[in-house]
Amino acid sequence: MKRMISASVRRLTEGMSRKRVALIMVGAAICSFGIHNIHQRTGITEGGVIGLMLLIENWFGASPAAVTPILDIICYLLAFRYLGGRFLRISLVSTLSVSLFYKIWELFPPMLPDLSRYPLPAAVLGGIFVGVGVGIIVRQGGSSGGDDALALTISRMTHCRLSFAYLFTDFTVLGLSLTYIPLKRIVFSVITVTISSFLIDRIQNA
Repeated sequence: MKRMISASVRRLTEGMSRKRVALIMVGAAICSFGIHNIHQRTGITEGGVIGLMLLIENWFGASPAAVTPILDIICYLLAFRYLGGRFLRISLVSTLSVSLFYKIWELFPPMLPDLSRYPLPAAVLGGIFVGVGVGIIVRQGGSSGGDDALALTISRMTHCRLSFAYLFTDFTVLGLSLTYIPLKRIVFSVITVTISSFLIDRIQNA
């Protein structure tokens, strides 16, 4: 089994430089660290696919385990049409890296102080972690999930800046989330997605 997994990984990363793979893993580690140690502990909701999944769960009672893959597949199918197969291959490496680091962080106790009582610093710091981590991944030509693929597709189709594409999807989902989340909590989510969108755009175009 280990040989089969190793062979699959080698085929997947064939043609990709070690530097690119290493940077993707660094970005995945930073992004997943922030979400695991800040967002999940403080209850700051997300925009994009994650926020849409939570919205569908609340509206229809659908299981996130079933909804999330469907939403990701739809986003990646759109990305394949406009961004090509190479993007999907790199994104598969980055998505697997994010999942791997999630598992790693779950093995340890929380590594940051609990910021639940301080939502503003949590929103700012969480946005920085996600923005820097995802920005590194996007700069390498991949995505950390379906929401990144959707934003990149919108940016390619409309020729708008990537930050505007992220904000459009995030604000749309957060606006709909007001049906079940208090406005006070949404405000902090707006702060974190604004910061992360800005950083992703700046790092991609650095």
